[in-house]
Amino acid sequence: MSGLPNVRAVMLMVIAVLVVTAAAGGIVVIMDGDLLSSAQEPVRGRPRATQQATPRQSAAPRLDQLVPNAEPVKDFGAGGPGVTSTPARVLAIAPGAVPKETRLKLAALKHVQKVAIVDAGAVKVSGTGLNLLAVDPSGFRSWTPQPVADQPAVWSALARGELVADTGATRRFGMILGAMYQVDGGPRLRVAATASLGLTGVDGLVSAELGRKLGFAQGVAVLLHGKEGRIGASGVRKLLGKGAQVVVLDAAARQPKRQQPAQQQPAQQPEQVSVGRPSSYLELYKAAATRCPGLSWTVLAAIGQVESGHGRNNGPSSAGALGPMQFMPATWKHYGVDGDGDGKKDIWSPYDAVPGAANYLCANKAGQGGERLRKAIWFYNHSWDYVNKVMGIAEAYAKTYT
Repeated sequence: MSGLPNVRAVMLMVIAVLVVTAAAGGIVVIMDGDLLSSAQEPVRGRPRATQQATPRQSAAPRLDQLVPNAEPVKDFGAGGPGVTSTPARVLAIAPGAVPKETRLKLAALKHVQKVAIVDAGAVKVSGTGLNLLAVDPSGFRSWTPQPVADQPAVWSALARGELVADTGATRRFGMILGAMYQVDGGPRLRVAATASLGLTGVDGLVSAELGRKLGFAQGVAVLLHGKEGRIGASGVRKLLGKGAQVVVLDAAARQPKRQQPAQQQPAQQPEQVSVGRPSSYLELYKAAATRCPGLSWTVLAAIGQVESGHGRNNGPSSAGALGPMQFMPATWKHYGVDGDGDGKKDIWSPYDAVPGAANYLCANKAGQGGERLRKAIWFYNHSWDYVNKVMGIAEAYAKTYT
């Protein structure tokens, strides 16, 4: 016979090793190929496994590759209620409020079919200027491209006092969908949606009510709609007077069209509208952390790893905690948020649960750092071993993603 141990002996050895490991109370977190050992389970209790464990686990995927999983947004219905897009062909900023008689003269210009007058202003976020229009959500809806007009969540976000940013502006300034931004000397604004607004020089939209609170100039922005390429900019400039800024938005339609072979004509890109949901856990943690100035996104990510493995084991736990951030229902009732603007505070949705965790930590002064941060994490789960584990994982995330 061979000198190798028999199958029964091997099985007994494996069982013995597992018993010793369990008795020591240790668990191992696999993250980006690194092993982070922990002292004990969170006091709250671990979520019950929903799938049978595989014999061998691979390293967890990177946060920027891990997509949060939630039920599709059940918003107010795809497509606006009979809204027909009549986008602006010319945009102008007058030196002062446009009087009624001037508006009537603008409407009488050749090829003009519609006129709108709205408020406008500029704000600074960390010293960066943003040019915004302040509009009535229901009245302004038809002035945007059809895909934007057809997205009810955009207009609900405006009505709630949130910011709808132009897609180009989010790219230029590195703005994150769902994040909160502090206006210099003003309120904090949440980027609730991004969309291609088709308004050159305009970085985003806010509600008329919010514009008044921000001190925007009232009645200075003029939008004109008519047949594409036909409205004369000179007539608009003459009526608005010296100092008016006039931007032709349909300049491409005014240029002579050059015939190209069909196979060389570039395909038109569809208008993009994004509402409320970052595309990866990495972006979700970063966006949620902005709800609590001073709180690092790595702390939220560490809690998400410990509590559910970033949504891969959402519970309920043995103590009744629910969702990817393992909230107790009573705590969620007080600190849960609607993070993606779908009208619900869903304890099971990462888009609500992660910003809810930031909200809870901030209420316990996590943004102050140091011992305040450690105490806030302790409030999240009453165990100093849990605090040490979260802080250790947060440090590892900082090294991995910096």
